[in-house]
Amino acid sequence: MHSPRTAWRDFKAVWARRSPDKTLAIGLSLGITLVIVVIFFLDASINTAPPTTVTYVESYGPDRTDAQIKADQVKDQKAREARARERQEQFQEIANTFGIE
Repeated sequence: MHSPRTAWRDFKAVWARRSPDKTLAIGLSLGITLVIVVIFFLDASINTAPPTTVTYVESYGPDRTDAQIKADQVKDQKAREARARERQEQFQEIANTFGIE
């Protein structure tokens, strides 16, 4: 039957027979492992909240007509398409620079 005291004595006996280079290697490996674990714990608590974002919305009056709403939608759609075309042209420029088809 084994007891904690016996295990501790065995551990001390094995530890006493180790050479200094093995002791240094064990110490370094335990130290590096401890540093990595501590970094993971610290990283989990730093900058975890998402940044505050401000969203602006347009407020329209209740007297808007359907024609005004449709005109605004057409204007917004054209602006979205223009941005998409511009972005596509930028990607095409990058693709041409690197020879990507």
